[in-house]
Amino acid sequence: MHRNSVMNAGIAAAVTVITMSAPALAADSIIVQSTTSTQNSGLYKHLLPAFKKKTGIQVHVVAVGTGQAIRNAQNCDGDVLLVHAKPSEEKFVKAGYGVKRFDLMYNDFIIVGPPADPAKVGGMKDAAVALKKIATAKALFASRGDNSGTHKKEVRLWNAASVDPKSASGKWYREMGSGMGATLNASVGMGAYAMTDRATWISFKNKGDYKIQVQGDANLFNQYGVILVNPKKCPTVKQAVGQKFIDWLVSKEGQKVIGDYKLGGKQLFFPNANEGQS
Repeated sequence: MHRNSVMNAGIAAAVTVITMSAPALAADSIIVQSTTSTQNSGLYKHLLPAFKKKTGIQVHVVAVGTGQAIRNAQNCDGDVLLVHAKPSEEKFVKAGYGVKRFDLMYNDFIIVGPPADPAKVGGMKDAAVALKKIATAKALFASRGDNSGTHKKEVRLWNAASVDPKSASGKWYREMGSGMGATLNASVGMGAYAMTDRATWISFKNKGDYKIQVQGDANLFNQYGVILVNPKKCPTVKQAVGQKFIDWLVSKEGQKVIGDYKLGGKQLFFPNANEGQS
């Protein structure tokens, strides 16, 4: 797969491309491989017009799970990678696919569930212990199951709980293989617990009577990073334009635009580009 195919409908049903104007990939446009969580939250509709107004650069976002976004970037199907699985991002850079990784912003993960709370995890802060209780109760749990940043975090938490949910696949553990919004819809529909990033949950419009059951664990921290795809690996990368986008995102102005994004008075992402880089 090559970058010219990114705008084709055949890439995958799960891919959503956000274009801020004409779909043609002009010289002053870039492709950002990113996550469904940032798209579902509405962040790009807030962020990209501000960048376009300042620079005239058009940004096309391909929104998939973090694992797929990284694979797409490795296949040279993008100029910039913006995802949320730091160990995988660092591996991407170390392997020479990325130039440099920058911390960009953060929020946190939460576990949501039905008001009946069959596993009795409501109000808990220890996510691993809560997952252990869900497994013990064999309460339905809807997993993204798509190697996304959210799924990667979920897997680490199951490991911390000494639980192998795969052994219950198709029983109480349901793997959706879909984005965050679709997984939440399925979760609510079947009465299952689910782990989600807080930004997607705030913007999710089909909550019904669902509640946040588990939150506040330091292990639920959700860091986003941004990386320029390495032109030495991918000669088609628009290095100057892609770097301009990254420089703006981590600048005081870009960070303010990120921090200003709110829904219902709630801030969805917290900029932290200047608090430590790798």
